[in-house]
Amino acid sequence: MTQHTPAGAQASDADDRPDLSGPGRSRVFGQLFDRHARPLHRYLARRVGDLADDLVGETFLVAYQTRDGYDPERGTARSWLYGIATNLLRRHVRQEVRGLAAAARAAGSTAGQEDHGNRVADQVDAAARTRLLAGALAELDAGDRDVLLLTSWAGLDSNEVAEALGIPVGTVRSRLHRVRRRLRAHAPETDHARTGDE
Repeated sequence: MTQHTPAGAQASDADDRPDLSGPGRSRVFGQLFDRHARPLHRYLARRVGDLADDLVGETFLVAYQTRDGYDPERGTARSWLYGIATNLLRRHVRQEVRGLAAAARAAGSTAGQEDHGNRVADQVDAAARTRLLAGALAELDAGDRDVLLLTSWAGLDSNEVAEALGIPVGTVRSRLHRVRRRLRAHAPETDHARTGDE
């Protein structure tokens, strides 16, 4: 099955470093929207649910208003847009943390069910892992959480995350290493708890 790609949506690095100050900027912004709005929305929806619609619109509005500050030599339009979205998202971080904490509690209540065979055991194990992961994400420092989720949910590489957040790439890598080590430390707890129960 052939997937139709909108004109201008084939993103090479050169294509994603447009001139936003030139005479064709409205057309260029249309192309940026076609190329980046859907993946940006998916990323934001995973973090804040229904607020993603508003945040995508606000991201492109801020991008248009601050277009003179965009420097293609410093990074791609993709990383610039994710940086704007992440800054806007920080306003909603309390809601995100509450959502993660609620997911942890909800998964915790499922984990108390009786074992009725392998299917239920798998569901309980998945719920316990979800609870641990959601709880661990909620406890992360906002900067660490941004680095992790821009990498894992938005699919940005370390250089793009550095561009988006305006931090050195070495800082991105050290944060990722620290966060992954911390999240791995939570994973065995499920197995230990299950072994203890058995």
